[in-house]
Amino acid sequence: MFGRVPRRSNNTKYYEVLGVSSSTSQDELKKAYRKAAIKSHPDKGGDPEKFKELSQAYEVLSDPEKREIYDQYGEDGLKEGMSGRGGFHNPFDIFEQFFGGGSFEGSSSRARRQKRGDDVIHSLKVSLEDVYNGATKKLSLSRNVLCSKCKGKGTKSGAPGTCYGCHGVGMKTITRQIGLGLGMIQQMNTVCPECRGSGEIILERDRCPSCRANKVVQEKKVLEVHVDKGMQHGQKIVFQGEADEAPDTVAGDIVFVLQVKEHSGFKRKYDDLFIEHTISLTEALCGFQLILTHLDGRQLLIKSNPGEVTKPGQYKAINDEGMPQYGRPFMKGRLFVEFNVEFPESGALSPDQCRAIEKVLPQLPRGRLSDMEMDQCEETIMHDVNIEEEMKRRKYQRRQEAYHEDEEDAGPRVQCAQQ
Repeated sequence: MFGRVPRRSNNTKYYEVLGVSSSTSQDELKKAYRKAAIKSHPDKGGDPEKFKELSQAYEVLSDPEKREIYDQYGEDGLKEGMSGRGGFHNPFDIFEQFFGGGSFEGSSSRARRQKRGDDVIHSLKVSLEDVYNGATKKLSLSRNVLCSKCKGKGTKSGAPGTCYGCHGVGMKTITRQIGLGLGMIQQMNTVCPECRGSGEIILERDRCPSCRANKVVQEKKVLEVHVDKGMQHGQKIVFQGEADEAPDTVAGDIVFVLQVKEHSGFKRKYDDLFIEHTISLTEALCGFQLILTHLDGRQLLIKSNPGEVTKPGQYKAINDEGMPQYGRPFMKGRLFVEFNVEFPESGALSPDQCRAIEKVLPQLPRGRLSDMEMDQCEETIMHDVNIEEEMKRRKYQRRQEAYHEDEEDAGPRVQCAQQ
């Protein structure tokens, strides 16, 4: 079998790693490996180097031919006997073969090794008309997809080499000294810098010419985003698995977050709509008719009832003219119209007109005082005022007064007399 007889070396190490004797049967060997591998798997927080040793030991001892060579000649003989066969397999592949690609505490080993990619989140600005009527937006996006030429392997041969730095584990154990002169050391597991945790190295001559060993290429894609009737501000529209692809990674989602722009006329509160409209004093007292253009372009006729007086700040509601309900677009909220009444400017009515109004509106008489009552009162003069500006001025004035009071309470400053 060998060109020369290799020197005998330690042939008990692999049995010790698995915690079994050299006479252990294959069934007992499987049980020992299963128990130890699950405990030491990196996904469970185990030591990657320990997991690698377990997988190598089981790979050798589970193969009758390799086990026989190992029992006779140890590791040195085994290495010579395996020359030209490509060396040891990836320890994760051994683990996966053992479990048949099946369960690792309820889920597949490969699925546990695959991480989920990040979601890509975009803001989608829409108008109030869009969420009232429904709309479709076409958006062009760029994303990474697995290279079709190398199928995401990054190589022409399809078989990347095992990283020499971590031996395919993707992690390295770093030992460093702590406490000068105390002889204390610390061991830390870190991502292998040579392969960046992939456990693979791609030689320059074997690189895929399409992706240059990046394993992914850029792709432009047009997505049709359907904005359904009644959608809310901040609501999400999700395209599952449409984010960037990467090897051994489940692609994340593309998420569009609706940003509904403010409307110049309509305001939305849940499934209701609100709008303000200003009418004249004559319309408030004598009735009005107006045309309101809705968000879908329809013309709504709004009018008061005969003899009805509309007060400033009064609301009127129109059923089934509010926002469509999300998921039930045929159900709508209410449309509320708030009426503002515009009064005439001072001096716009002559004394004769005022007297005429008094005659027309006897139910609203002007307050009149007798001459005796007027003689007992002091006459005042009213001024127009902007209440907001007045409150700001008063607030500033109070601050100034409080500042001066603090200075007065402090009293005069006393200086020390010099001797």
